[in-house]
Amino acid sequence: MTGTPAHAPLLRVEGLCKSFRGQQILSDISFEVRSGEVVGLIGRSGSGKSTLLRCLNMLELRDAGRIRLSGEEIGFEGARRRLGSSRVLARQRARMAMVFQHFNLWPHRTVLQNVTEGPIAVLGVPREQASQQAMEILERIGLKTKADVYPVTLSGGQQQRVSIARAIAMQPQLMLFDEPTSALDPELVDEVLAVVADLAQGGTTMLIVTHEMRFAFEVCHRILYLEHGLIADDGTPAALLQRPADTSVRTFIDRAARTFSGS
Repeated sequence: MTGTPAHAPLLRVEGLCKSFRGQQILSDISFEVRSGEVVGLIGRSGSGKSTLLRCLNMLELRDAGRIRLSGEEIGFEGARRRLGSSRVLARQRARMAMVFQHFNLWPHRTVLQNVTEGPIAVLGVPREQASQQAMEILERIGLKTKADVYPVTLSGGQQQRVSIARAIAMQPQLMLFDEPTSALDPELVDEVLAVVADLAQGGTTMLIVTHEMRFAFEVCHRILYLEHGLIADDGTPAALLQRPADTSVRTFIDRAARTFSGS
């Protein structure tokens, strides 16, 4: 795997476009993410945030544009040109591990099996080594005692933490979070956000779609604001809060800021 020079972005997206049934969802999306950076994706429902993540992780085939990770072009087209192998796509996808809204755990496998399956099947990690690494991750997120139980016995917050553990086990260069708390009851949100915040503090590179504005403004280094399939703004939380009050960005941000004070 080619390394990324210190001055180069880890992820570079250029001119990404996506439409469904003639409706343009993403239009000429371009941005960069540097190693160790936590970037939040915010915006109104339907602005294209989740679709963007799905295109990055190749769960959706983009119409146009280029995606480079550590300088290597990735995507359906690139993999097919080189080897025509679904295994290549699986390995590329694993480099940008994704955490979904609804957990997507295998119900017929234990917590430990859910976490070890990817490293064994995709990365070729020996089972004993994968199990040891998985137990270390589960201990880190407070679920070591749940290793041998099935997902149905866990709370929603615990299931999402297992999903995060599964993503970490793939040792990705970049983690993608698609509204990781949207399917949780309010009292379970904080336990998941605490795990994500711990990853951020540890230097994990992340791209996070979230409606948890307080979390986004406290944890993210940069925020991309999407509107009608376009990046309408890109800046630090402090910079976005300084935008003129008559912009759509500031209107959205002001509403979010009011949630910080509970007004």
